[in-house]
Amino acid sequence: MTEQMLPHSHGQAIEGMLDRMPKAEEFQTVAGLFSQLGDSSRIRIFWLLCHCEECVINIAALMQMSSPAVSHHLSKLKSCGLIISRREGKEVYYKAAETKEAQLLHHMVEKMVEIACPCP
Repeated sequence: MTEQMLPHSHGQAIEGMLDRMPKAEEFQTVAGLFSQLGDSSRIRIFWLLCHCEECVINIAALMQMSSPAVSHHLSKLKSCGLIISRREGKEVYYKAAETKEAQLLHHMVEKMVEIACPCP
């Protein structure tokens, strides 16, 4: 797309920007990651797992939620690669993935809480 093809010319040279713009599918991947943080319980679980490795029963107790509800959130977080799990005997332990995406989202959550929820 060139400037001449735009309905309105505002005097901006945007060809270079459009050449660098990621593909629509890449934005969909990012939107999928952000959608996982659209639930406050899921954000809390993700935050917790960024700081420790824990099993479903303990996460449920810490979050004051049922184990099935926690399992549902863990499944969503795991499907998009934000958390990982490991089995030890009958127990499954979860923690945040050591990926750039998980680290960035963790940092964003902490900064947003700091900005949006300042201490009185």
